[in-house]
Amino acid sequence: MADGLLCPVARAAEIVGGKWTLLILRDLCAGERRFSELARSLEGISPKTLAERLRFLERNGVVERAERRGVPGAVAYSLTTRGRGLQPVVSSLREYGERYL
Repeated sequence: MADGLLCPVARAAEIVGGKWTLLILRDLCAGERRFSELARSLEGISPKTLAERLRFLERNGVVERAERRGVPGAVAYSLTTRGRGLQPVVSSLREYGERYL
């Protein structure tokens, strides 16, 4: 592990610091979302990028993917316990933006 990644802040930033990641987490903090719902909410994100970010978050134990039976191609995403631990971070960023920006 690189020296910078021994720091817990640096390790967490590796997960949430990617473009679009915090906005994906913002949406998932409100509850389960289908891929198409996320794509509509994140104006400007390409389907490829959204899929890549979701796979990355899934690999890192932040998001879980569930296929819905009876609806072909229906996939929903939600936060894992680990992902729900990021809710205060997202909330703090929202408060900061509302107060200072």
